[in-house]
Amino acid sequence: MNRPDSDPQAATERRSAARVLLAAPLTCREHDPASFALIRRHEAELDRAFTQRLGYRLDVDADTARLYKSGVASARPLRTASGRALYQLELAVLVLVLATTVAGPAVISLRDLVDAIRSSAVDAGVELPSDLSGRRALVTALRWMIDHGLAVELHDHVDAYARDEGADAVLRLRPDRIASLALPALSAPDAASLLAAADRRGATRQWLRARLVEEPVLYRDDLTEAEWSELRRRLGDEARYLEETFGLLLEARAEGVAAIDPSGDLADTRFPAGGTEGHAALLLIAVMRARAGGWWDPAEIDAVIGRLAGTHARHWAKDLVGAPDRLARRAVDLLVGMRLAEHRDNPPGVRLLPAAARFAPAAAQDTLL
Repeated sequence: MNRPDSDPQAATERRSAARVLLAAPLTCREHDPASFALIRRHEAELDRAFTQRLGYRLDVDADTARLYKSGVASARPLRTASGRALYQLELAVLVLVLATTVAGPAVISLRDLVDAIRSSAVDAGVELPSDLSGRRALVTALRWMIDHGLAVELHDHVDAYARDEGADAVLRLRPDRIASLALPALSAPDAASLLAAADRRGATRQWLRARLVEEPVLYRDDLTEAEWSELRRRLGDEARYLEETFGLLLEARAEGVAAIDPSGDLADTRFPAGGTEGHAALLLIAVMRARAGGWWDPAEIDAVIGRLAGTHARHWAKDLVGAPDRLARRAVDLLVGMRLAEHRDNPPGVRLLPAAARFAPAAAQDTLL
């Protein structure tokens, strides 16, 4: 058998395995046997590359590969299998479920799990709704765990619980995998402080590379002058590393730098995106760029989306056409998540960021269709 580093296909295999780990830091053999085999085959080289270049850590056992992306705070949301970001209640329930099951048991009924979660909520001082919204949130949290290899349905399906409070199911849990998701205990007065504490900014080179890999765009305003100078000075080296290791192409502008994935497979959400929300977000770029920069009041954006919804009512989802304010929030959230726009709370406002110009031609043309 050829050694991985003497195999002419080794570089391609390592790149594929590295991309899988970036997109799915918890990779399970049962979900993707071929990719897991590549990760096992190139474990030493991948661990070295992630550790030395990004400051990450890779653990691989018989059926699980876990990439610990330590040191770079990311505000990217957890998403359902359909790509929707989890709502705040769903996230709260997911955290409670993980905390409740991290020590086992390996097999549990849904009814017993619900009782345990409610007990954990009381201990944590968290008030969970017991109505339809609460049941749906629990089902979403459990479905997320199932999709990520943390649980398996052995008997019946958890989805029935959303419609019927008396529904039951039997789950096999993976406490070992659940434990790998736990964050270290950190004391912070608020979410912003928690993210700041998780940031490993002192290791400048590793931190900059990790930001390029993890974020859609790294703007000059995100960095200090020293960090921006360091990035510009090493741009050629970083471009070669990103292309060789992950197949990413570095694109630099005066306003910032982006690592572009030509296939789009690494992105949590693709843009331009199909569907009502994606189309509305693209058209919103065209409308906002028609005005020379500046902040938009949320009411202005609601009005724009309302007009667009009327124009495209035949092709857009009826529930969103009938709720343009909700569609506006989703379109803005999509743009903010892609770092094509930013919002502020006081006073409320939204404005486009420089990278939105990349999609201006497509947005402008779409308005003519």
